[in-house]
Amino acid sequence: MGYDEAAAAAPLASLSITHVYYDPNDRISLLCAYLALLPQALGVVYLTLIFSSREIEIALLFAGQLACEALNFVLKRLIKEERPRQIHGKGYGMPSSHAQFVFFWSVALSLFLLVRHRPASSSSPSSSSSPRAKKSTNSRIVERLALSALSLALAAATAWSRIYLNYHTPKQVFVGSAVGVLTAVAWFVFTAVLRGSGLLAWALDQPVMRAFRVRDLVVEEDLSEAGWDRWEEKRLAKKAKSVKAQ
Repeated sequence: MGYDEAAAAAPLASLSITHVYYDPNDRISLLCAYLALLPQALGVVYLTLIFSSREIEIALLFAGQLACEALNFVLKRLIKEERPRQIHGKGYGMPSSHAQFVFFWSVALSLFLLVRHRPASSSSPSSSSSPRAKKSTNSRIVERLALSALSLALAAATAWSRIYLNYHTPKQVFVGSAVGVLTAVAWFVFTAVLRGSGLLAWALDQPVMRAFRVRDLVVEEDLSEAGWDRWEEKRLAKKAKSVKAQ
């Protein structure tokens, strides 16, 4: 039997990582199907940010996310609770992996933005006490609060979508959400201990970390603002040089 004949006879399998059942006549069901893809999208974002920024804080956040997924894998096989009968989902349903994933991400992000992230407002003492600097600081706090609230709302919507699509029972989603929150808090405490003990600083001094240019700037520096400040300095210097040449 040739390859083509064997392939035609073999049953086809579905790549379930992006295979979501929904009601095509229900727009809310379609929206829920898109929300189900959020964990995959966040995975791409994690890897992109790690590769582009080389920030250890982002790498630690991703490591915590993977640990949360491993915990969900273990819990499902210990509890062994089935999904709702009317759905085609594979595997056990308790706790919901989607709910656990998105709530870990949301709470971990909020803890970073509201607790750990403390960028310097300015390198100049006089400018840091100016009304403009204070206004900028206040606006950044509002931005962090808004981003945290948005992430929590997105996590809640994704968790609710699992119930709407009948992939999970409300109890399975609630437990998954709770486990995600508790894991995020525990991971935040763990990484705080790593920082406080000096282990993280020691790890960053190792040759392999330095070879990959791994750094720890994002906690004390607003990377977007720092990049903008450097660009402004370069632009103004170039402008002044042009005027001087005339």
